[in-house]
Amino acid sequence: MLKTFWLTSITLIAFAANSLLTRMALGTGALDAASFVLIRLGSGAVMLLLLTSYTHKKLTLKVKGEWLAALMLFVYALTFSFAYLQLDTGTGALLLFGAVQVTMILLGLRQGEKPHPSEWIGLLAALTGLVYLVLPGLAAPPLLGSGLMAIAGIAWGIYSLLGKSSKNPIENTTANFLRSVPFAIGVSLVALPQLNLSTRGILLAIASGAITSGLGYALWYQALKGLSATQAAIVQLVVPILAALGGIIFLEEVFSLRLGIASLLILGGIAIAVVGRRLIT
Repeated sequence: MLKTFWLTSITLIAFAANSLLTRMALGTGALDAASFVLIRLGSGAVMLLLLTSYTHKKLTLKVKGEWLAALMLFVYALTFSFAYLQLDTGTGALLLFGAVQVTMILLGLRQGEKPHPSEWIGLLAALTGLVYLVLPGLAAPPLLGSGLMAIAGIAWGIYSLLGKSSKNPIENTTANFLRSVPFAIGVSLVALPQLNLSTRGILLAIASGAITSGLGYALWYQALKGLSATQAAIVQLVVPILAALGGIIFLEEVFSLRLGIASLLILGGIAIAVVGRRLIT
């Protein structure tokens, strides 16, 4: 339980940092979206290869993974990046994590999982907090951007559920990243006319890929072993809150009472969902 808590906490922080790094790179035009995806996935693959070779005391490419997981990882990274060229942060977060919730819970039900009543209550509270946080800034978002972010959420939900059966998280994540790179190269070639590189943008993409994506996703696969599909879906609702707090600290955004109330609803909902099953029999 304690191990799962710490692994989950670290990965959620990594996910939030990913959002900040992506906003810093794409929001300021420091890098084009296709290049960001390629550098993010490529640097993640390199970092994981180094970690895998260190763990096995020798460099090896014989790692097990799934092409479906690799494809879902690529689809998520691609649509997430391109969606944020059109959507603001609040709308994007609502669409992304709303799609994640629906995908993971529906697939969990399809696999025979029966969520505890406390998990449904926690999910409702957490979603209420998320909607309360972003609702004032919602407008009719661009159809293309909305569709892309919804696809990103579905892809991430599937990728997360595929990771629940992983027996070797680091090896599997390494394989997934390696297999996703050719897809990213193909998109970068197609988008070559929109190429836009800067040192700052490249460094942000590398940090996103090597640290908050590569290492973060490997830890996420490990954390998933101790979470139900419903719990895994719900705890990710904390990411927008962490990203908002990161914006306050690093981007000088202003803290608001609304953010505080939303944080209590989301964190409270997560606590009910994760702990309630164990306390209520």
